[in-house]
Amino acid sequence: MLRSIAFLFLLIGWANAVPTNQQRIIGGSVVTIDRYPEVAATLVSSNGIQWLQGCGSSILNNRAVLTAAHCIYGVMRIRVGSAFGNSGGRVHQVSRYIPHPNYVAATFESDVAILHVSTQIVYVNNAVRPARIAGSNYNLADNQVVWATGWGSMSLGGAYSEQLRHVQIYTVNQDLCRARHRTTITANMLCVGRLGVAGFGQCGGDSGSPLFHNGVVVGVCSFGVGCGDSYHPTVNVRVSRFTSWIQNNA
Repeated sequence: MLRSIAFLFLLIGWANAVPTNQQRIIGGSVVTIDRYPEVAATLVSSNGIQWLQGCGSSILNNRAVLTAAHCIYGVMRIRVGSAFGNSGGRVHQVSRYIPHPNYVAATFESDVAILHVSTQIVYVNNAVRPARIAGSNYNLADNQVVWATGWGSMSLGGAYSEQLRHVQIYTVNQDLCRARHRTTITANMLCVGRLGVAGFGQCGGDSGSPLFHNGVVVGVCSFGVGCGDSYHPTVNVRVSRFTSWIQNNA
């Protein structure tokens, strides 16, 4: 079975130069940055010259963002204060990469990382602000409304969205998620989607982007099968399982 088509970068000439497991928003709508001022675009480069949006992230404070560990690649920058992945706002160079020590690339276990930037992230009214991160006791029941965000493509194999998008999906029962993926779905993972309805959800380029529940970041987009698959839920990092680690390393 296709383990994860999570975030395939379809960049000409970059086939071997960027992370190969990514996710994207489909079935959603564009939003302005004042709707999600805590969201930042993660830019990647193979040579330090050409930069393209590759993943998403959440602003933790004025020096760090939260993303997926599998998004770490080459030279990276963070764009804050803009709904556009490749323009606007302010860009910060990443100076330090901190993947979770228990991250396993083959299974996406503990697929979370913190990126520190070399210049201070300045909060700007409704355009740039730190995210509210789920606490260690933040428990989500099944079938709860959550909002996925990101700049990923809007169809399987399609181009990435230049403007930030969001889509409403739902939390999925852990046992059901495990049965449908037929693979290891651990307590550190959070499954989401619209089961039985195709064309809505996360899918490539959305990797690392935040998943919101009532304005709180409860997930970090990690992996999935296809785009907006009606059978397989998409899998996010369950942020509440990493609250202490995030606080200690931000």
